[in-house]
Amino acid sequence: MSVNALGTATAGLQAMQAAIGLVSQNVANAGTAGYVRRTLTPVSQGAANNGVAVGTVTRTFDEAALRQLRLETAGAAYTGTRADVISQIDKLYGTPGSSTALDGILNTFTKALQTLAANTNSTAARTTAVQTASALAAQIGSIADSVQELRSGVESRLGTETRDASNLLASIADLNIKVTGTADDATRAALLDQRDQQITQLASYFDVKTVAQRDGTVSVMTSSGVTLVDRGLSATLSFDGRGTLNANTAYSTDPAKRGVGTITATTPGGAVIDLGEPGTLRSGTIAAEFELRDTILPQAQRQLDDLAAGLARALTDKPVTGTLTTGAGGARADIDLSNIKPGNAVTVPVKGADGTVRNIILIASNKATAQADPSLTVDSSGIAQTFDISGGPATYGAKLQEALAAVQTRLTAQGGTAVPDITASAVSGSTVRFSSPGTWSVAGASAGITMPASASDVASGFPYIPLFTDGAGTLVTGSVDNGSQLTGLAQRLTLNPAVANNTATLVAASATSTSPDTVRPLFLYDALTSTRQTFSAASGIGGIDAPHSASVVGFAQDIVAAQGAASVNAQSLNEGQGVALATAQGRYSASAGVNIDEEMSRLIELQTAYTANARVLTAARDMLDTLLRI
Repeated sequence: MSVNALGTATAGLQAMQAAIGLVSQNVANAGTAGYVRRTLTPVSQGAANNGVAVGTVTRTFDEAALRQLRLETAGAAYTGTRADVISQIDKLYGTPGSSTALDGILNTFTKALQTLAANTNSTAARTTAVQTASALAAQIGSIADSVQELRSGVESRLGTETRDASNLLASIADLNIKVTGTADDATRAALLDQRDQQITQLASYFDVKTVAQRDGTVSVMTSSGVTLVDRGLSATLSFDGRGTLNANTAYSTDPAKRGVGTITATTPGGAVIDLGEPGTLRSGTIAAEFELRDTILPQAQRQLDDLAAGLARALTDKPVTGTLTTGAGGARADIDLSNIKPGNAVTVPVKGADGTVRNIILIASNKATAQADPSLTVDSSGIAQTFDISGGPATYGAKLQEALAAVQTRLTAQGGTAVPDITASAVSGSTVRFSSPGTWSVAGASAGITMPASASDVASGFPYIPLFTDGAGTLVTGSVDNGSQLTGLAQRLTLNPAVANNTATLVAASATSTSPDTVRPLFLYDALTSTRQTFSAASGIGGIDAPHSASVVGFAQDIVAAQGAASVNAQSLNEGQGVALATAQGRYSASAGVNIDEEMSRLIELQTAYTANARVLTAARDMLDTLLRI
């Protein structure tokens, strides 16, 4: 019995020593990032359970809390990245109403026009008007340049973070291999700590989920199901960055059309996946950066482009409304397209038998009819098609009919069941007629006609004047003949040299008289402050579905207000996500962290047990000594 007692006490001492060592390790690593508290589970040994073995070292943590921590880590990284860049966008516009803000500079220009109207003979007033106009164009261009600089910065960050994420994936796979090849519990626990920490770090880049395997490895995949780590194999991430971006560079699933970088994942199974495709990554800094580069910043550019186009065309485009009549052949609309220029659009609202209303937008062009992008028009949900005006007014009716036929053919080929079946024909001169011979009914017709013949024509379109141009010598008409003139217009908007070099044109009394008069400056002022234009829903101002109606000044104010609101909302969302992350961190720390008080209490228990085992050992030794002396 004494021999058994000796063996049992010795085993107990060994178990207590191991447990005390583990408690000491916990205490020593109480502040170590990623360290998970260990516990030792002694096990009985021997057929009669008359001994104790050290047992296994177990990492103590709540797996659900760890999953939540990674989810909130990805969310906080996403909202933080968005909030930071959106705040920078907001700052570009300045404090609303201040003299240096975008709307403030526009107000300075309109006030200069008021002053000019009151002092048409004043050279100083004319000079001030052109100087403030030039400053306005420069400010719009400067903000747009900064927007593209932000995009380029995001592109650069995507490259850096892709490399970091790829390295993490390789490291996680390597740790999987080490975990399966390690028999020592302490070493294995340290490897698992390191692996969990790296997976959580990976979650800051994009949303991940893990699946534990029976051999102790984990598989790592995105929330959308792309496998990135499979036991000892990892995906390789690469980013084909494009350096400096501009308004014309955009993402496309077609590599030949894509003008920005994307992340390509070559998975352990050999598949090649585009992680830049919308919806593939849903959270984390990389998901936020894709959204910023491909959606949020391009929309800011679009708002500035729309403002630039609205500013220029408010002073050059004459609104023309067709005459709607109803006869035996149904509703029809006649409209005069005199002076129409490439890019000027004719909008024909049509109504189906079921009450559905759609806009057919026909864009003048010097090329053969072709499908156009409706997002470049005032109605991003409309049906857009170009029509050829190069043959002159006598061909307008036939070319419009050709465009309408192309629309019907295209929609039918796409499987559309609601295909507008209106027609177009010539009436006389530049007047054309839209008719309703089928089930769809014409509900009107309207157009915006650019009146000046060219950028240098500052007289014939009176009171319209090309005060702002695309570069130094191109009218702003909305042309799509050589790509979209609208795209990137904010960077190219310029005070027309023809006006800057002859400021008297601002106060000309008529197309043929250079005598100073108030007509033109008052027209310019009203065109910017009172006359309402229709701005596309693609700008994101006023809603995402319906076009937005506002004056140019009102639209500028709406842009500044929208960016301010977006910044506040992004910051609020980030703060809320920060609270969620802190809560998740607290919950995980409570389950995995080291509590010094608890460890000290445990140490006292172990010391007591150690002392008890030592006493048993001493008693057994004394008994053996006594027996040996007999």
